Amino acid sequence: MRSIELFAGAGGLALGLSRAGFHHDAVVESNQNACGTIRLNNERGVIRWPLFQADVRTFDYSDFHQRVDLLAGGPPCQPFSIGGKHRGYNDARDMFPEAVRAVRELKPKAILFENVKGLLRQSFSKYFEYIILQITHPEVAKAAGETWSDHLSKLEKHHTGGKHDGLSYRVVYRLLNAADYGAPQRRERVVIVGFRSDLRLEWAFPEPSHSRDALHWDKWESGEYWERHRVAKAKRPPAPAGPTKRKRLEARPSERPWLTVRDAIAGLPEPKETSPDHILNHRFVPGARVYKGHTGSPLDEPAKTLKAGDHGVPGGENMLVRDDGSVRYFTVRESARLQTFPDDYAFHGSWTEIMRQLGNAVPVTLAQVVAQSIRDRLDG
Repeated sequence: MRSIELFAGAGGLALGLSRAGFHHDAVVESNQNACGTIRLNNERGVIRWPLFQADVRTFDYSDFHQRVDLLAGGPPCQPFSIGGKHRGYNDARDMFPEAVRAVRELKPKAILFENVKGLLRQSFSKYFEYIILQITHPEVAKAAGETWSDHLSKLEKHHTGGKHDGLSYRVVYRLLNAADYGAPQRRERVVIVGFRSDLRLEWAFPEPSHSRDALHWDKWESGEYWERHRVAKAKRPPAPAGPTKRKRLEARPSERPWLTVRDAIAGLPEPKETSPDHILNHRFVPGARVYKGHTGSPLDEPAKTLKAGDHGVPGGENMLVRDDGSVRYFTVRESARLQTFPDDYAFHGSWTEIMRQLGNAVPVTLAQVVAQSIRDRLDG
């Protein structure tokens, strides 16, 4: 199965696709530090991807025409991010039009795009409809001088007209929580999947494999969670009480338990100012502190969503809360584990730039689960 990856960033989505058996014909990214990360891992033999450091707005797809099974990518999320400036379609970083151009020119069998939860906000609902209709009918292109709102009306008429000659896609989308698919992080992403209409394939998003209830069972019913981590009974926190009191479970849930920060960083030593030779990117960074809205991630729950931030690293989302209530920044390696990157995957750039790469990344396991389901359907 052959794929092309756009807006690759540090490579989280691309790694998931590779694990699902897709071979990348091109991995396209413009950011110098993210490209440095991919080059570094190519040099180390961890991956073997043909990297194109390029602006997708000028990228030529003619060499890949009609060879692509899957087109994937995460158009820059800042225009729609809750933590961003909310400019949406008025933001020059909105690259969904370029993603649609790639669909139109490559005609892949399937597409997989992802973005932030903020894309589903009410204020962006009309533009989100526009994105979905563009992917559904990529050959109904926007004319020169035509506003996106007028183009949306043209797409709506075409879509409801019933006659859809030419290239079209059957498109679905869903808000997925990475914790439900084996990532030790509560990270919600909008995932858009489409199959070329002429293939006449039916498909549905894979069901969650992990759950909060299963974690609660292992903590408060069986105690297996604490036993696995060798936490003595005297040091275990009390079960939730009051308004947050856990619901009583009659039986062990069928899913596996959500993974926690403790699960993710198990086996890593407490970081020091110099990273150990045998552990990549595991260096202590000072300066973490608690303030309003920035309280860190508890050790025995999935981490809060790691964020990139416009100006450096936001402390609250990228801090660990120790058992004694003190806080410190997650190291790069710990953050990579929260995003389910393998331990042999190295990162290029300053700490701030690496954390920005990780804050923008797709958890590898989430990407793999969705990509594997797409590949299984294409194979079938």
